[in-house]
Amino acid sequence: MAEASRIFHSTLFPTLSLQLSKPCYNSHVYPSLSLKKAPRPVQCSVSTSETKSTSSNATQEVPWGCDIDSLENAEALQKWLSDSGLPPQKMAIDKVAVGERGLVALKNVRKGEKLLFVPPSLFITADSEWSSPEAGQVLKQYSVPDWPLLATYLISEASAQKSSRWCNYISALPRQPYSLLYWTRAELDRYLEASQIRQRAIERVTDVIGTYNDLRLRIFSKYPDIFPEEVFNMETFRWSFGILFSRLVRLPSMNGKVALVPWADMLNHSCEVETFLDYDKSSQGVVFTTDRAYQPGEQVFISYGKKSNGELLLSYGFVPKEGTNPSDLVELPLSLKKSDRCYKEKLEALKKHGLSASQCYPIQITGWPLELMAYAYLAVSPPSMSKQFDEASGSMDLDVTSPKQLNRRVFLKQLAVDLCTSEQRILFRAEYILRRRLRDMRSGELRALRIFDGLRNIFK
Repeated sequence: MAEASRIFHSTLFPTLSLQLSKPCYNSHVYPSLSLKKAPRPVQCSVSTSETKSTSSNATQEVPWGCDIDSLENAEALQKWLSDSGLPPQKMAIDKVAVGERGLVALKNVRKGEKLLFVPPSLFITADSEWSSPEAGQVLKQYSVPDWPLLATYLISEASAQKSSRWCNYISALPRQPYSLLYWTRAELDRYLEASQIRQRAIERVTDVIGTYNDLRLRIFSKYPDIFPEEVFNMETFRWSFGILFSRLVRLPSMNGKVALVPWADMLNHSCEVETFLDYDKSSQGVVFTTDRAYQPGEQVFISYGKKSNGELLLSYGFVPKEGTNPSDLVELPLSLKKSDRCYKEKLEALKKHGLSASQCYPIQITGWPLELMAYAYLAVSPPSMSKQFDEASGSMDLDVTSPKQLNRRVFLKQLAVDLCTSEQRILFRAEYILRRRLRDMRSGELRALRIFDGLRNIFK
């Protein structure tokens, strides 16, 4: 256990910088769906007790947008964008092999070339002008945060149809986004039973339902003429949050401002590229810099961030092909046993460094963090090492922070199979490595015993 003690002290207690949260590297961003207190308090509850059952039956489609693989409104969108200030592009919307629709190169694109240049006048943000000014005034009066405000804004502008300046953009959005928000509870329980992402998906659905409930009870019901239920309901909010989860981006160069960026949001994700969207101050537009060359007809990609397959399914509704995502991981839960004779001492040592009796650590196909091994060594340390639990010093910096309905069941099953297969692959690889190391340790012990016996025979 001397080696265990050395690894424990050198890796767990000096500076620990494990990242379990979604990295800021990606411009796509995820919210806390709680509403801030305002002069007339509005607070989001995640209780679903007052919600009509929406998870047991197939959801209805909203009356706007288009099929997820449709190009019927693409030409009108491109014309509107050009008329609204988007400069000439080297890409066009087309049907693609990865992502149903995407942007493909019209001309040769060099590595290191900047593309897009979408001006701020085409961003949809919390400050965008409403076609219904009264609706915007009411929500700001209640200090509704950006995400619920943007979700309501999208519905309001969609219902305004041609009187909204965003009509052509909304018409090109999918009528039913790829999103776990559209999975029923029975589908989540059945298809994702073996995956850790199931519980997070349930929590996300619950948060969206709770947010809609609070808006309905505390705002919409008081202003039925401005927010009629036939427009502002659970189905339309499921759609708008599905759009936000899959398309809203955070722009680091604009102080982290969140926005929908038409045209840019037609770019699909690839695990093989690292370029991402951001605002370019010199050109005054949203751009990305290619990290590879593209030929005419090739689909152009960006990165949605270094996310696991589960995170990609949770927000974007797809799972990369097995073995193609170097950021894929499975979180392994570890905990101290209360029956451990040194439970109190070990727990006290962990608490001093901001850890609890139960922790989760990421396992990737390439291995696992030293912090996981250090925690495991502590968990199995015998009473003889109890005096060493508190010897370490230093600080810890732990940052834990639809397809066609006809094929729906087959599609969901395939997504679930792809996700669980990738997670199993990681776990099986970890098990193989541990078993091999244990075998090597045992064979090493046997060799040592043989040498010892040989020396003893010599001295006899």
